[in-house]
Amino acid sequence: MMIFPAIDIKEGKCVRLLRGEFDQKTVYFDDPVEAALEWESKGAKYIHIVDLDGALHGKGKNREAVKRILESVNVPLQLGGGIRTVEIAAGWIEMGVSRVILGTAAVKNPEIVSELVEKVGADKVLVSIDAKKGMVCTEGWMETSELEAAAFAEDLEAKGVKTIVYTDIAKDGTMVGPNFDELSKLQKVTRMDIIASGGIGDVGHVKKLAEMGLYGAITGKALYEGTLQLEEALEVSSC
Repeated sequence: MMIFPAIDIKEGKCVRLLRGEFDQKTVYFDDPVEAALEWESKGAKYIHIVDLDGALHGKGKNREAVKRILESVNVPLQLGGGIRTVEIAAGWIEMGVSRVILGTAAVKNPEIVSELVEKVGADKVLVSIDAKKGMVCTEGWMETSELEAAAFAEDLEAKGVKTIVYTDIAKDGTMVGPNFDELSKLQKVTRMDIIASGGIGDVGHVKKLAEMGLYGAITGKALYEGTLQLEEALEVSSC
């Protein structure tokens, strides 16, 4: 199972939110490049980046910070937040981002999914399913749609998507553990690779996700708070 250290960028700084609440912010690095270099030095093979300002406002706000990370590390990056058009997504790929993550756009403008898969290839396109009580949320998690997460996953697979990120918003930043039940449900309805996000707090959570056979896991706050060491997460995920 792949481990993706998360770098969430708000106003140019590396932060973590609690349950997606923008007023529940903790700054961990004034410069997100420092975080990227730290995770690379500890063995990260891939880094997960979210432009929080982009997710909230619908357009990229931290382009310069992402560019500096690309120039500073040798591991691939996957990026989400504010990617609402094919042109924006393709621009990030051209800049050097290895995979782009669609969120709100995939819900509100579904045709973008197929268009982007055709333009840049399915291996470079991820879709994030961010849910509250099983219902998909958009606009930086501020709006709840009438779309059920499992049904959305099935639709994405039909459009050619190979990998999804599933985040239980109520778990995000809490470190109490992911929503294992919902992840298991998704495994039953789709053959896509699933990356778990939200709630990971210790190595036991990582081990359980690996035992479930998931493709990957994103961890942020646990790494920054020190309740999980990246080296041990990488070790148990490879067993």
